[in-house]
Amino acid sequence: MALRELSSLEKSLGLKKANKYSTQGDRKVPVLQNNNGLSLTGLATIATHLVREAKQPELLGVSAEQRAVVQQWLEYRVTKLDNCPKEEVKTVLKDLNQYLEDKVYLAGNNFTLADTLMYYGIHRIVVDLAVQEKEKYVNVSRWFDHVQHYPGVRHHLPPVVILRNRFYASAHH
Repeated sequence: MALRELSSLEKSLGLKKANKYSTQGDRKVPVLQNNNGLSLTGLATIATHLVREAKQPELLGVSAEQRAVVQQWLEYRVTKLDNCPKEEVKTVLKDLNQYLEDKVYLAGNNFTLADTLMYYGIHRIVVDLAVQEKEKYVNVSRWFDHVQHYPGVRHHLPPVVILRNRFYASAHH
């Protein structure tokens, strides 16, 4: 999955040359082979490198604080979300919902790499949520829908319907 995410990220960043990727270990950690013989390991590390290569540093945060928040979410994605057991999904959604209560994006009011990678990581969870669950996590749903419609983000993933239909809405009134 991480290799498809990195390929989609390359496209959204407008990078022309396709990089050579492989995976290592049981968890299929992505590895980028550079032309100079060096390799980069890990989703967050490679994604950060691609953003720098594309000369779009604003996606890593515009202030020191925002850069730290972006890095925090990249780490969260790799350490917490990617290995999240099914029984902890609701806790992750609850925490994320509370965090997003007063934010448009994960690092405040600006779209960053954190939004892209968290979107890719949480897609598998949101796609399986019932309408009522999406409403329960309204801030996650709002953020998710906003990010999935951000230009160039949703390359390899199917769209997820977030809005409820009129029949469902009228049943509560």
